[in-house]
Amino acid sequence: MTPARDPDATDRDATDLDDDFGFAEPSTDQSFENALAKARDGDRLSVDDATELLATGTDTEGIDPVRKEAVLELADRRRREEVGDEVTFVANLNNNVTTACNTGCLFCNFKDSAHAFEADSDADHAGFTKTPAESREIVEDALDMGVYEVCSVSGLHPALALNEEHHEILRSYDDPESEVNYKPPSAYATDPGTYVDQIEAMSVGGIHVHSMTPEEAYHAARGTDWDYETVYRELAAAGLDSAPGTAAEILVDEVRDVICPGKIRTDDWVAAMEGAMAAGLDTTSTMMYGHVETVAHRAEHLGVIRDLQDRTGGITEFVPLSFIHQNTPLYRHGVVDSGPSRDEDELVVAVARLFLDNVDHVQASWVKSGDAHGLKLLNCGADDFMGTILSEEITKRAGGDYGEFRSFDDYVDMIAAIGRTPVERSTDYRTRRRIDPDDGPHGPRLGPRADGTPMLPDSSSGADPDGESASADD
Repeated sequence: MTPARDPDATDRDATDLDDDFGFAEPSTDQSFENALAKARDGDRLSVDDATELLATGTDTEGIDPVRKEAVLELADRRRREEVGDEVTFVANLNNNVTTACNTGCLFCNFKDSAHAFEADSDADHAGFTKTPAESREIVEDALDMGVYEVCSVSGLHPALALNEEHHEILRSYDDPESEVNYKPPSAYATDPGTYVDQIEAMSVGGIHVHSMTPEEAYHAARGTDWDYETVYRELAAAGLDSAPGTAAEILVDEVRDVICPGKIRTDDWVAAMEGAMAAGLDTTSTMMYGHVETVAHRAEHLGVIRDLQDRTGGITEFVPLSFIHQNTPLYRHGVVDSGPSRDEDELVVAVARLFLDNVDHVQASWVKSGDAHGLKLLNCGADDFMGTILSEEITKRAGGDYGEFRSFDDYVDMIAAIGRTPVERSTDYRTRRRIDPDDGPHGPRLGPRADGTPMLPDSSSGADPDGESASADD
């Protein structure tokens, strides 16, 4: 049975958090030099080793620039040895179904209170809920542009249930709103359908559907005794192809108690990922860093992912997510004053490459970092550069500045400029196409309707050629 949340967790006020945490500074029994030597020799690093490398030595404060460069150089060499000089990217679309959510995560500005979406509400908000028919139309338009992956990560709308049976179970509670965070679709201005409805709607034309985070899988099983494998099997039958390992934030519960007290715990995130993989789905893994956690927490998080991969082997990539702070409750209430530095970004990518010896691919994010710094991260151990996106709502609403679209020509020009080989890939990395920079213009060819035509966003995608959204990131 899915675990019960603390009913008061989602109501915590960021203004009350200043005294809630006082994490100890990292202190390990491994020296930086020993950790670097182990990485250089190809020995498996411990969590303590990762802490030393992320901190460039716990014997001194701040990041030592000479030690940092030694870590970056070693990670870049490891990347070259393990995956070569190719830089991959994918033709994808983000289609987030709803911003309605009552979880109350303090790092997020994507969600809107679900009460504002009720049929009798007069609340003014910039959020949205899409019907399954609207999701299908968006995906159909993207297929015509050559897109072959749709990524969908959404808020936890109280009316969203796994299927009609789930609706019946949730309605049977005496007080479903307070007991299982449920209100029927009739209470809302727009019916989002069920999770099965949305997955079926997006699973058209041979597109790859990448959706259902562990948090969404929890929501799709709340109030029942269904395990995660059961949930993911139902979704896979509806067309789900892989699951994103987002909602991870920092996989250390003392950190989660501060930034997302209403979310699932670390053990449950792991259980959901195991359930997805038991259902035959590939998954990704993520870490959102640069808020209240220490480098020791980051290292512990990497340990959770590596242990999970040792047991399952189903993680295709690691995606570091730099915390975008500007519009979030953590920043507005003075709990944090910034996100991570660029030095920290580089070290997270580098140490991930050195520590995650069982995960082949590490991603650099132009959405979080911009083009120039994203390209720098490709020389710190990363080998993947995300995708075309077409519409990116989460990071933008948190205050991100780097747009929402990159064309294939953009990718080819940027990757060739740093002396690497641009490669179009499938979501699972199993299909790859090397691109000749001199043979342009460039467009996707791996999609079911892709013929190499250059991708240009149109009004139906929600983005314009300058990367600005026509509408409004775990």
